[in-house]
Amino acid sequence: MKLTNLKRSIIMFFAILGPGIITANVDNDAGGITTYSVAGATFGYQMLWVFIPMVVALFVVQEMGVRMGAVTGKGLADLIREKYGVRLILFAMLGLILSALGNTVAEFAGVAASVEIFGVSKYISVPVSALAVWWLVVKGTYQRVEKIFLVASLLYFSYIISGVLAEPPWGTVAAEMVTPHFQFESGYMAMLIGLVGTTIAPWMQFYIQSAVVEKGITVKEYRLSRLDVAVGVVMVNVVAAFIVVACAATLHKNGVAIETAQDAASALAPLAGSWASELFAFGLFNASLFAASILPLSTAYLICEALGFEAGVDKTWGEAPVFYGLYTFLVVIGAGVILLPNVPLIPIMLWSQVINGILLPLVLIFMLDLINDPDLMGEHVNSKFFNAISWLITVIMIVLTALLVGVSIYQGLFQ
Repeated sequence: MKLTNLKRSIIMFFAILGPGIITANVDNDAGGITTYSVAGATFGYQMLWVFIPMVVALFVVQEMGVRMGAVTGKGLADLIREKYGVRLILFAMLGLILSALGNTVAEFAGVAASVEIFGVSKYISVPVSALAVWWLVVKGTYQRVEKIFLVASLLYFSYIISGVLAEPPWGTVAAEMVTPHFQFESGYMAMLIGLVGTTIAPWMQFYIQSAVVEKGITVKEYRLSRLDVAVGVVMVNVVAAFIVVACAATLHKNGVAIETAQDAASALAPLAGSWASELFAFGLFNASLFAASILPLSTAYLICEALGFEAGVDKTWGEAPVFYGLYTFLVVIGAGVILLPNVPLIPIMLWSQVINGILLPLVLIFMLDLINDPDLMGEHVNSKFFNAISWLITVIMIVLTALLVGVSIYQGLFQ
């Protein structure tokens, strides 16, 4: 009897698998991979300890999104509009559209940079990738799109292989994972803020809740959906840690300075072998293409939910013209900008990061207010213990993102 129940639970888990793993793994996009690569090359293994508290922070925030979606059957934008009014959600929409455009441009830049290592021009790779991304979402069903996204999530393991091929001192790696380091030096603090700032982004909270609703996950499946979130959160942080390890064991060890993930992939070849380099470049391509699919999708969900338009990958263009029109617009602009000469990519990335930093505290506060509303959540409001953890993480994220905004503005204006 117990075995039958276990089999049923396993089958149910694979049925609800998706939103948690997909949302977490998109966090390792081109910008995130660049941040982890530079952290490993610059500071070696000293920043590995950051990933343990990041697991807790990301789980707490994403679990709340899944719970609200399962209990209410509504997306986050829907709930904010209903409780706080249209003006507030319009402010969030404007910011997230600008941020999504900037980040989508950065993702297609990652596509171009990664395949150039294999000798493919961006004038081929970017249009082909944009068409593939557009076709997948516009012509697919939710189930088919989700399966492809799950496969893309698994391909991140190429970074784990790269880390193993780099042959790091595993004893040192293990010790640094549990030994916090603090340096009150501007470069170290900026990198620490950057690492944490890549962990939780405003768009993630809108996407995961919309995905839960579209997948049809209810309170009955909620506990298994929490496991989906936990698997995704652990997976994304393990991959990120291995990116740091790969660069620390090779680039930092040999005093090689880098500025981008493309630099890291190229520099790995003579130090860890062509396989490590090519796997690193392939991981960057997969991550960039994956994020270039999800970021415009999350923005299309947000806007349509906020304004009451039909939304969902399972709907046809005729049923949801605004949803698909927005998605198409963001993909075309994001890819088109990369094909222009002399694109100021660094300022675009910096200012999109600033917008994310400004919006994140607002989104976290409203999430906490919503999830503690008994009229909305019933018995599924936060417990006192979970509230204490949630508010602590929210305060820490507010402080760190405020610092991140300050650092980004300083770099954008004076460097």
